[in-house]
Amino acid sequence: MAILLMLFLIGTFGLNFPIFLSTMSVTAFHAGAGQYGVLSSIMACGSVAGALLAAGCGRPTLALLLGAAALFGFACALAAVMPNYWLFGIMLVVIGIAAQTFTTSVNSSVQLSTAPAMRGRVMAILLAISAGGTPLGAPIVGWVADTFGPRWALGIGALSGLAAALVGVRYLVKHHQLKLHLDMRRWRLALSTDQH
Repeated sequence: MAILLMLFLIGTFGLNFPIFLSTMSVTAFHAGAGQYGVLSSIMACGSVAGALLAAGCGRPTLALLLGAAALFGFACALAAVMPNYWLFGIMLVVIGIAAQTFTTSVNSSVQLSTAPAMRGRVMAILLAISAGGTPLGAPIVGWVADTFGPRWALGIGALSGLAAALVGVRYLVKHHQLKLHLDMRRWRLALSTDQH
């Protein structure tokens, strides 16, 4: 349930890339269709890299999901304040890596952690959240972009990633006694189990 909630938050409010890219390209950087296409291609490169990264990680853990969600949030926040087109493009690579790592790892994690008898039903819920969340969030994100500007819309994406990371942290604190402690003058995180 924690993973599905994380997916809902990012999928609904963070994966609205056509809105983010088009409004940033036209409004913030006064670029044309060609430059919008370049931004889309740059992000696609990041997505491919994220898919390869997720494939090479083996069995996904909640820590990987949490890290990808947090990276997505921070990258969206940084992209929102980028002063020019090319720096924005660089941040799109990071966003693409984080988004693809997150979504691929969610898919794998849910399939691997679900009992075989329930897997079909759980995957149907995951697909409904994945395919249905973005159209629900698009009007909200689009309204924010139209009313307050595209940088604020990207801020909504940033908040979705950070909120998803907080859901993961809450799960680890509640169910795996995640604790922050001081060890030899360094702060360390510790779990009560080795599973995550």
